[in-house]
Parts: sequence; C-alpha cells; structure tokens
Amino acid sequence: MEQKITFDLDLIQRYDKAGPRYTSYPTAVEFNPNFASVEYKQQVALSNQRGGPLSLYFHLPFCDTVCFYCACNKIITKNRNHAQPYLANLHKEIEMQAALFDSARIVEQLHWGGGTPTFLSHQQMRDLMTKTRQHFSLADDETGEFSIEIDPREADAETIAVLREIGFNRLSLGVQDFNPTVQKAVNRIQSESETFAVIDAARHHGFKSISLDLIYGLPHQTTTSFLETLDKVINIADPDRLSIFNYAHMPERFKVQRQINSEDLPSPEVKLDILHHSIDKLTAAGYIYIGMDHFAKPNDELAIAQRENKLYRNFQGYSTHSECDLIGLGITSIGSVGDSYSQNQRTLEAYAQCIATNQLPVFRGITLHDDDKIRRQVITQLICHFSLDITAIEAKFNITFADYFADVYPQLDQFVADGLVYYDATTIEVLPVGHLLIRNICMAFDYYIQHKTDQQFSKVI
Repeated sequence: MEQKITFDLDLIQRYDKAGPRYTSYPTAVEFNPNFASVEYKQQVALSNQRGGPLSLYFHLPFCDTVCFYCACNKIITKNRNHAQPYLANLHKEIEMQAALFDSARIVEQLHWGGGTPTFLSHQQMRDLMTKTRQHFSLADDETGEFSIEIDPREADAETIAVLREIGFNRLSLGVQDFNPTVQKAVNRIQSESETFAVIDAARHHGFKSISLDLIYGLPHQTTTSFLETLDKVINIADPDRLSIFNYAHMPERFKVQRQINSEDLPSPEVKLDILHHSIDKLTAAGYIYIGMDHFAKPNDELAIAQRENKLYRNFQGYSTHSECDLIGLGITSIGSVGDSYSQNQRTLEAYAQCIATNQLPVFRGITLHDDDKIRRQVITQLICHFSLDITAIEAKFNITFADYFADVYPQLDQFVADGLVYYDATTIEVLPVGHLLIRNICMAFDYYIQHKTDQQFSKVI
C-alpha cells in the first residue's frame, strides 16, 4: 500500500507533544535493575525453546570528535588504542552470549552501531567479524542483512572494500546537512565530496542498500538551505532509504548539546515548513513514506515488507526481521530475547568488571506480561502499517477488543473527529492526516504513558 501524507499544520501544532519513538514497547524508561543475568538466562532458555533466527547488535561507542547534536552513548577520543581493551572484552562477551544460544540458530541480521564503528582499524574490524563467525552461524550474503553505520569522515574507498569483504552488505551514512554554517555550528565538518565518494565505493563493491540520515531543526537551518542539501542527496546520492530526523534539543539531559546556541535554532514554524517541503520533494522523487521519519524507494526491502504486512520495528528502527530475537553486545546495547528486553552496562568500567568476573553485563531490563504483549502488538501494527486488524488481535490474545481497550475509545473518537483515523468493530485505519501523528495514536494504547505525568521523550514532530 502506497503511503500518502496529508500535512495539516493546525493539527500538527496541536498534537506536537512529547512521546516515545516506539522502538520497543514497553519503552526503555520502564526497564528496571531487578532484571539481571539470572532473568536474562531464563529468557534465553525460553528463546531456545521457541527457536528461530537471531539478530546481533554491536555497540561500538568511540568517536574521534563530538557532534554537538548527538544524544547517543559515545566516548570521544583521538587515541585509537582506547578501543583495544573494549574489543577484547567484546570478544569475550561474544563467547559468553553464544554459549547460551542454540548453535543451530542462524543469525539473519547483524548491525554495528555507535559511536563510529569505523573508528576501528581495518584489522580490528576483520577480527571482530571473524570472532562473531566463530561463535555464531551467520546467514549467507543472499539472505543475511548485515549493516553498519558509517561516518564518511572516518571511511574511504579502502574501508568500504574491507567492510564488503568481511560480510557487510548494507550501509547507513550520517549526512545531517551539507550547509557549512550549519556544520560549523554542530561541529561536524563533512564535505560533499567525501560523502559521495563513500557512496560511490559502496555501489562499486555491491552493497545492496544505502541509507542516508538527515536532521532538521539544527542551528541556522532554513527551509531553503535544507532543501539544497536534500536536492543533492536525491540527485547525486540517490539512496535506497532516507531518514529525516527531528533534532530534539534537550541540553538538560545531554551535556554536549549545551554547545549549541538555542537562539540559533530554527523556530517551530520553520521546522514544520522544512518537514512539509521535504515530504513533498521526496514524494515527488518517488520515495514512499514508511513512517516515523523514514522514506524508501518502492523496491526497497522496507517498502516491500510494508506492502506485504511484514514490517517490524526494533531498536535499530524499521526492520524486515520480526521473527528474530535480538542479542545486544557491548555497552548500553539493548536486546530483545524471549519475552524480555534487557540493556547492558553503560560505562566501560562497569562493563569490563562484569566481563572480568565472567558475568553477563546485563544491568536492567523487563519481562513482558500479557498486557505488555497485547499492547506491543497493537502499537507495532499501527506504527508499521497504519492499520490494525481488530479481529486478528482478538483471536490471537482471546480478548474482546472494545472491552479490553474501553478507556482508549474516547481518544479514538477524538482522533476520528480530527480526521486522523477511521475505526469500526473490525479495524482501525490511520488516515493520511494521521500518518505524521502516528506516535500520538500509538500513545493512546500505551498503558505507561497514560498513567504517568512526567515525560522523558522528545516532541513527536
């Protein structure tokens, strides 16, 4: 189904409040320290009992320089030797995790994120992938989805060749904005030539998918300047996927963002205008709106999965591998195993201490109960497909939907009045006006959001 978008400025301004991005439900703010390695191993046993393929996420936190907008967990250093002790511990964690899982289970999805994964040397990257293959059974290149986040300032054609050699077949590149004034304000000086050189090398070496990330709402951005970047991205890079993220300025939570002068940020009206024109331009260029800031070409795997009602959402965003349990490796990484979510230790010191004592570095998580599973299914279907088959939910979970979610219907009625959704006894359909506000619609089904007054999230638009 081709996703259309209707941009209603008044509605967007009225609904533009804080809310989760729903890379999980429950979200990470509900994780608790009572979930540790014992509980994790119980969930691994459940996962092995169910079987099925696996997904691996590696967090590689090192960066050479800091980008002032960044809200990721990262370690800023110019000393490349700092990565070696961390990698030694990561190799040990690979051994520890692999020993828990049935060796016959195939890893269909693998992702290196950060930080800057290509902060590592070519040999370190080779060694890490070799270690992974020694302990996990990775799918072949035809069926496996093996991706890595790239900073073009930390990669060249030789790096891209190495990545393809060791098994990566998808790239995600951070661009953010090509405007030099904006780049200076956020401390990310990145030339167009080095960016496009990496993309050219990726196409030369047969990478199957190239995704680019842009950010709107950065200091000194205007609608005109941002669209100049977008034009270059579309016309020169021609990516398979595009993500256009809203910059969430939260300096009270992220210290590095205090380097950004708030007075230089575009107004909410300008941000909305950037978003509106970007959507129009991408749609005109043939891209399909997948949802939640993501666009893809019609023949991209995400677009195909959405058309076939197989799209999923996890901690890396939209995914085509809903059947995979996700193992998180490295500091702060989050996994989804069995009926649980879990997160690793946040600091190098705590992580190293766990590994040194042969303890899994899990420090918090959550075991999902029946209500969590029901609401997760509802939210996932809505955020991935803009529709919900009520009868399927009722059959799967043995509930009467209208009774179970009786407290949600007043909000649904308001969404109907505002033209965001249509519903009847068997279905909920998100209308074009509601596509940009899908987070708001999902929040109506979020038990935790409905019972909290404090919000730890960014604005939805």
